[in-house]
Amino acid sequence: MTTVTDAVRTPVPKGAGGIVGSVRDSLVVAKRNLLRMLRIPEMIIFGLIQPIMFVVLFSYVFGGSMNIGGTTEPGVYREFLMAGIFAQTVTFATAGAGAGIADDMHKGLIDRFRSLPMARGAVLTGRTLADLVQTTLTLVVLAVVALLVGWRTHTSVGEVLAGFALLLLLGYAFSWIGALIGLSVRTPEAATSGGLIWLFPVTFVSNAFVDSSQMTPWLQHVADWNPFSATVQACRELFGNPGVSQSEAWPMQHPVWASLLWSLLILVVFRTLAVRKYRSAAA
Repeated sequence: MTTVTDAVRTPVPKGAGGIVGSVRDSLVVAKRNLLRMLRIPEMIIFGLIQPIMFVVLFSYVFGGSMNIGGTTEPGVYREFLMAGIFAQTVTFATAGAGAGIADDMHKGLIDRFRSLPMARGAVLTGRTLADLVQTTLTLVVLAVVALLVGWRTHTSVGEVLAGFALLLLLGYAFSWIGALIGLSVRTPEAATSGGLIWLFPVTFVSNAFVDSSQMTPWLQHVADWNPFSATVQACRELFGNPGVSQSEAWPMQHPVWASLLWSLLILVVFRTLAVRKYRSAAA
């Protein structure tokens, strides 16, 4: 007698599907990453120390030597500076996002996520949302420190909140660049180095720390069209801080719209690339 045994096939796990399922999965992953951050408090502490050091050093070391609007008054430079420090803080968080994803890849955690019935993009979305929460906390602390060293806003509460919203949008968009880098390298150390290499020219070839009109013409053109510069200029406008740009470049004449458009473009492009990279690695 011949016995025929059918092979039992294990179905490939699938997510719940749809937007609701993807959002739920993303929030679960975000919660996991937030709990991990709370269990490793030095991650948050070290993330706060660096921007605070930048505020103090730039305010008191360079405050009396920078010419802003025809004056070298330190208080004027502090108000000019803070939009740049805020923007630098949210963009430098990108390196941490990339390193975190690379670390999960290195430990095999991403492979375990792939075996679960969840939306493919939820792992990356959850990670970037957790980083956004941490960045928000950092901005709150940094704003308090800025107030202590003399920074003030001169517009309505709504405009100030809009400025911080643009900062968080830029930081979230840039975190997807970090996610792509984290998926493309083999170690967390490489992700950190790769994340910082491109961040330094983006943040320093800008109007964050000096007026771009004081640069050579070709460098000023690069700085004026830098997405980072658009957000910095938009925040100065929304905060009522000094540093009105004399440039005729469109992003400097319409910084709020330029910041919004640049951030959304970066978000769409790099989220698409990062999710595609994640899916190709999972195939």
